[in-house]
Amino acid sequence: MSAKANLQYKPKDSLVAALDIGSHKIACLIGRVIDDQGGIEIVGVGYQGSQGIKGGVIVDLAAAESTIRQTVNTAENMAAEAMKGYPLREVIINIPGVNARSHFVSADIQVHGHDITDNDVRRALSKAQDQVLSPDYELIHTIPVHYKIDGHEGIRDPRGMVGQEMEVEIHMVTADLAPLENMAECIERSHLDVESVCVSSYAAGLSVLVEDEMDLGCTVIDMGAGVTSIAVFQGGHMIYCDHVPIGGWHVTNDIAKIMTCSTADAERIKTLYGSAISSGNDENELIDIPQIGEVNKHEPHHEPRSKLIGIIQPRLEEILEFVRQRLEDNGVNNVGRRVVLTGGASQMQNITELAEHVLDKRVSLGRPKRLYSLPDAVSGPAFATTAGLLIYLAQHQNEMPAEIMASVTPGTLWERIKYWWKENW
Repeated sequence: MSAKANLQYKPKDSLVAALDIGSHKIACLIGRVIDDQGGIEIVGVGYQGSQGIKGGVIVDLAAAESTIRQTVNTAENMAAEAMKGYPLREVIINIPGVNARSHFVSADIQVHGHDITDNDVRRALSKAQDQVLSPDYELIHTIPVHYKIDGHEGIRDPRGMVGQEMEVEIHMVTADLAPLENMAECIERSHLDVESVCVSSYAAGLSVLVEDEMDLGCTVIDMGAGVTSIAVFQGGHMIYCDHVPIGGWHVTNDIAKIMTCSTADAERIKTLYGSAISSGNDENELIDIPQIGEVNKHEPHHEPRSKLIGIIQPRLEEILEFVRQRLEDNGVNNVGRRVVLTGGASQMQNITELAEHVLDKRVSLGRPKRLYSLPDAVSGPAFATTAGLLIYLAQHQNEMPAEIMASVTPGTLWERIKYWWKENW
């Protein structure tokens, strides 16, 4: 049975909204659920260059709030007909990989020989959540990965099966509390409520992977401006997430320093002429590099393209080497032979070839899938996380810790007494 059978969907005709808060851009997508399987039609789009955010962390609340307001307002105006004049109130937001941590927890419950139900699964997940609750961090995802019934392994979905004891292995993702509180404060100042949160790399994976990739094993590398985030999928679930605190902005900064140009010019040069791998003609191709502080702007300053690529390639190799090391150190480097690159910094020419060389895996570039009416302007790798946030919100409510706690019904008499006591006192 596929992992999709275990999903929990938003009702048809629900409106869902995602706010992707990144170091390079802030993007908002508003969608409408169009079927009983969580299919989403995009009705509103907005995006702006980021202000007040660096390395995935808010460093200026006022600047970030202003950009969020503008972005949301643009998406609301486009979605006005679908929203029937009501302002946007609830959004799902992303948690940058730099703030997220993976944990594996096991929980077992007694089922006393009866058919295992949805509530039994939720009881086990709730029990596991109690083990990791802490005042220092927030629980973001509760993802059941493996089940055992009376010691028997390999069970994908225990519902309807019979046994005495059920054990669940769970991938839990937590986030540092302080950055999350700053993010929530910024959202509230924009007169919005946070409906849910999702780790950026998980959202990107939900957006760019097909079911077979998730099932057989695949690593998603979401290359953002300030952070490169990692998510490993197997058996239809995310089984690990991590990050490298380096991204596309660091490449731009290297170019600006070495070429002595502004960061704006460095970004433009990187986009127009950059490549992850050099070629034989690069030495002969000259690029005009505007110099900082030059008096006569009409006198061109030329550098060979090979010099530019000589700056870009080592930094990208460094990022990919760090990713490979993270995967090896955590025992997940051998999960599948496929890697999908996504995110704005993944659009560098020849980056898939470089990644194949460094990671020794088959590498492809991932773009958002599974959304209807997605405009071309937001259909590239840079918007994979934004699209995936909508998919998570519409299809994965069963992995949200608050939803699990709210919907669980205690099993035994003693558990019901403890639950009543917790609820009333």
